[in-house]
Amino acid sequence: MQLGTLLPLGDIGGDPAVVREYAQTAESIGYDFVEAPDHVLGSSEASAPEPGRTGAGLYHDPFVLFGFLAGCTTKLGFSTGVLILPQRQTVLVAKQAACLNVLCGGRFRLGIGVGWNEVEFTGLNENFHNRGRRSEEQVQVMQKLWAEPHVSFTGRWHTIEDAGINPRPASGRVPVWFGGHHERTLERIAKFGDGDVVAAQGAEMVGERVAGDALVVAAVEGRRQA
Repeated sequence: MQLGTLLPLGDIGGDPAVVREYAQTAESIGYDFVEAPDHVLGSSEASAPEPGRTGAGLYHDPFVLFGFLAGCTTKLGFSTGVLILPQRQTVLVAKQAACLNVLCGGRFRLGIGVGWNEVEFTGLNENFHNRGRRSEEQVQVMQKLWAEPHVSFTGRWHTIEDAGINPRPASGRVPVWFGGHHERTLERIAKFGDGDVVAAQGAEMVGERVAGDALVVAAVEGRRQA
């Protein structure tokens, strides 16, 4: 079992000296990893989808943040919790995750989700309404790019013609964990993922999720051994 901590930027601020001290302290007292959330755009209170829910807090870009912290630590792991994958370009995320994985010595895992704030998707010129289905194909594309020097892929939303990224992870993979409350999240983990990012929920929902995770673990292990 590993023990991690969520970087509390809303409480400590985002000054480089502060986040560096937080990460180094977490490492020194035995935490295994630090997790950071992701938002690119935040809405105003007037246009928020729900009162008080804007996504407008302080969020460092996770790849930049972890690249900085990787140079300040030696063994601390890093996890996005979660990166809103379908509002970003797939190949670019694959490249960013691969570079970070290489530069931090394999200490990075990619936690992904599908997001909830349509204003971000609009601002980033991505489709909010097909984000769940599209994220499944995104993961498949990224996994191929991490594993193979040159990829040919034709899907519903992606086309790659005999091209690849460099560098790639030494292991040929970056662990992908799925987060989210949708009923298909566990199914996506079983098919494509390596783990489950369980977000804050009531005790009953957490219990149901843990029970479902037991089945997911068996499916993931079976897929790895196939």
